Amino acid sequence: MTSQEGITATSGAKNLQGYKLGKVIIEGKTKKVYEIECQPDEAIIVSKDRITAGDGVKSHELKGKAAISTATNAKVFDLLNKVGLKTSFIKVISDTAFLARKCQMIPIEWVARRLATGSFLKRNPGVEEGYRFTPPLIETFFKDDANHDPQWSEHQIIAANFKLNGVTITRHEVDIMRRTTVTVFEVLERAWESRNCALIDMKIEFGIDSNGEILVSDIIDSDSWRLWPSGDKRLMKDKQVYRNLEKVTDADLETIKSNFMWIASQLEYFSQSSTGLAVVLMGSPSDQEHARKIEKTCQIIGLPCELRVTSAHKGTEETLKIAAEYEGSGRDVVLIAVAGRSNGLGPVLSGNTTLPVINSPPVNSSNMSQDIWSSLCTPSGLSCTTVLYPETAALAAGQILAMKSHVLWGTLRVKNLSNYLALKKADQRMRTNKEI
Repeated sequence: MTSQEGITATSGAKNLQGYKLGKVIIEGKTKKVYEIECQPDEAIIVSKDRITAGDGVKSHELKGKAAISTATNAKVFDLLNKVGLKTSFIKVISDTAFLARKCQMIPIEWVARRLATGSFLKRNPGVEEGYRFTPPLIETFFKDDANHDPQWSEHQIIAANFKLNGVTITRHEVDIMRRTTVTVFEVLERAWESRNCALIDMKIEFGIDSNGEILVSDIIDSDSWRLWPSGDKRLMKDKQVYRNLEKVTDADLETIKSNFMWIASQLEYFSQSSTGLAVVLMGSPSDQEHARKIEKTCQIIGLPCELRVTSAHKGTEETLKIAAEYEGSGRDVVLIAVAGRSNGLGPVLSGNTTLPVINSPPVNSSNMSQDIWSSLCTPSGLSCTTVLYPETAALAAGQILAMKSHVLWGTLRVKNLSNYLALKKADQRMRTNKEI
């Protein structure tokens, strides 16, 4: 083992930061994957100081790349985990290694493209560079270096009948991976937009763990994507710079390393929590149960939430002071009015502030029709909306505030994916006559 990997030999056993390494599961051009003794469901991935292109035909030593790759990968997966995606990544354990769920890898690269460029143009003559795909275009490639990773259709993937950790890859699994690939791309695209950088395309891989779960796996680093700062191809910072070089000098390698370091530095901002705020204003302390349900959903999606009590009828002046407090706070704020009977709270807030206002009356079977109409029939010129369920009020506030928070946006985007996956899995269990 190289000293760069940080692996030492103690009493015949190889150790890395306290983990006893087993056999090498697989060694690629830029990484090694190790088993861990007494931890059969986990593995350690160690990156190399190596950069390659053209299925390894072009290859150079790039000192420091392993550490940059590990840091980049960790920050990307930290964001994916934070927004709720299922991944194999657990944690970084050294400058060049990380701990992950041990998976059997599906030998398919999933590529998501926002703009037409690169190899896509060669395979699709007549399409102009920069053509925008909405939604992102998804392509699949079979991992086979000897044949230059040929493009496969989804039908070929299904026909291959891959079986990994007891799971056979059928149309069901392909649908899950396709939908997840789009979500991963869009979450990272939104994050890069916050740094004024366009994510043009990227590739990911999936593995299946011992529980039969499909997880976003392997490594996502600067070998995995195209990035154009300010959307300008001439400013590209990704590995394409290396691919384009006919002759590679030491100065070129330093430029590439500098680009990779720049990418890693930008990723520091990726996991920043939302600075937006949902403020739930109750017309009475008796509305607390309803308000607490809104607060709970806000907590689930990572949206800061505050609860206040004020009555537009009984304390109009105080209500207006509270509205002014939040309007002058310098934060992005959505007000949620929880008031029943004659709901003056939402309309008064809407009429005296430019902040978005959502009515969420605490209705029950005895007062439903009256309280709903009280919230719906607002005076002209007011824009407060009305929803019935606490969860809906929190999600509506989240969608408004997600316009300025890529983390919150990603969380809501993954929630959409989770809804889709839950239905897919329920349908599959129903078709196989298993209890739901």
